[in-house]
Amino acid sequence: MVAKGTVSELGYVSLRTTDLKASIEYAENFLGLRVTEATSTKAYLAAQETHHEIVYTQSDENGTDHMGVLVPNGEELAAVREKVARRGFKVITENPFETHAEAGFAFVDHEGYTWNVYQEADRYDIRVGFTNVDRFGHINLKVRDSITYRDFLIDVFDLKVSDQIGEDIAFFLRCNADHHGIAIMKRDDVALHHHAWQVQSIADLGRLGDRLIRAGSRLVWGPVRHGAGHNIAAYYLEPAGGIVEVYADMEQIYDPERGVKYWDPEDLSWINQWDGQIPEMLQYGFAPTTR
Repeated sequence: MVAKGTVSELGYVSLRTTDLKASIEYAENFLGLRVTEATSTKAYLAAQETHHEIVYTQSDENGTDHMGVLVPNGEELAAVREKVARRGFKVITENPFETHAEAGFAFVDHEGYTWNVYQEADRYDIRVGFTNVDRFGHINLKVRDSITYRDFLIDVFDLKVSDQIGEDIAFFLRCNADHHGIAIMKRDDVALHHHAWQVQSIADLGRLGDRLIRAGSRLVWGPVRHGAGHNIAAYYLEPAGGIVEVYADMEQIYDPERGVKYWDPEDLSWINQWDGQIPEMLQYGFAPTTR
């Protein structure tokens, strides 16, 4: 079978933070992540038996350093690399951008986000019940041109669109059975709006709210049932200035021919099935690092 250049999983997100200590404490206390490796300026954390699902680096500014996507083998990696070359994107390294990868490369896309495309020698089986969250699940990106960015994700990473909001308001794209691994929404302020972590049930979202309030913080939204993705989600603000989503009950799509579900943007049930209310939280996010 000829390799198509298919991404199989969202691997991790790497963020810059002006307060490394606070970012680590939030990840440990509210998500239950464990530090797998750390220096005075950088920390790797994970829920699963892998080296990292999120990376924090001490910096003068908060922001998105890069995002990591997994490919299953060297043939798929080479096929993605060829598509990146064909599109003329800036390649910043021909090696994995982070440690604990077998092979990889990193490039900057047309909206300014940096992607590390890599393969690992060993990939974990899902384990549950050891941390507050089970695993890193997805990201939501704010982009200026959502249609062009949708086409980029389909072409370069071989993603499929699960749901679409209006003509160009938002797209939810998948690389495996999860309804979405990457969601994009049309905005003037380019930034990673939130990173998201899976739990087992809505009861876990209640416990998250309890942990936040005891620490003097709170949820900024939720729990809420989304229409696009069907997941029940809760959101809070982390020290680096962006949003964290914790969710359960994500729609699973096993049919590779499943078509796109279209939502009328006037029908706010696509984002809130329960009361139609949307909080003011789109202004938050982690702007991409300029390279």
